[in-house]
Amino acid sequence: MTRRTFIGVTMVGIERLLGGSQSDSMAPALFCGHGSPMNIVTDNAYTRRMKEIGTLLKKPKAVLVISAHWVSDALFVSTVEHPETIYDFYGFPPSLYTIRYPASGAPEIANSIVNKLKSFAAVADPKRGLDHGAWSVLKLLFPDADVPVFQMSLNRRFTPEQHYALGMELSALRKEGIMILGSGDIVHNLYQIDPDPNALKAPWAETFEAKIKEALLDNDSATLIRFKELGNDAKLACPSDEHFLPLLYVAAATAHESIDFVYEGFEHGTISLSSFGSNLTKGVL
Repeated sequence: MTRRTFIGVTMVGIERLLGGSQSDSMAPALFCGHGSPMNIVTDNAYTRRMKEIGTLLKKPKAVLVISAHWVSDALFVSTVEHPETIYDFYGFPPSLYTIRYPASGAPEIANSIVNKLKSFAAVADPKRGLDHGAWSVLKLLFPDADVPVFQMSLNRRFTPEQHYALGMELSALRKEGIMILGSGDIVHNLYQIDPDPNALKAPWAETFEAKIKEALLDNDSATLIRFKELGNDAKLACPSDEHFLPLLYVAAATAHESIDFVYEGFEHGTISLSSFGSNLTKGVL
């Protein structure tokens, strides 16, 4: 058991004996490995587990999603009242393009966050809908689309240190009942993908994810921020960094808490579906 996990479990136990704490009322923070768009319509161990987590979640006032599929040249926050369902994937069965996720937006909350993030030069985007990195996961967690949702983009000009710092800044939102949801993949290599969804994970993928999991459990932010320096395994696991970066936001937002890995696994040998978070349920997972 790592230091972070041990301290977290111990403090949770003490707080429950004393009747709870401020952390008990905080909204959840969750990183989901979203994998292939086929998970939108596939019944497998991953989708069943995400649906189960959805039934256990402390329902938040709103969800802020940081998705691998909204990368921009500045920092944008979506302030649209009724976000459209964006089908930003190609070559999949026609049925996927008919699914809608009709959640409402949270323009008042989103605009207030834009004002709070002036030091990061945040800008309101009054048109942006929900990309599939957001709604494919939300559909599993909140199938009734009954929780307001808005997104924040990944500013490609930010360094990993800046992404992590922004995640620390956003962590205060959880005290206001706003859930932070990162959607990406710890390992995401489409160049070496195996057509078989159940293919054995590549050795380099397993090694890289093990290092990241250890860093997460040890609250080793330096390793997480410098993930690109983890040798050739990192180059293979993250040929581009947009799927890894949402993890930094959730890691930063949970830096002083214990975390739970709610799912661990791969698909197609080179795509990680591993997911973790904090304050996810009223009990213990």
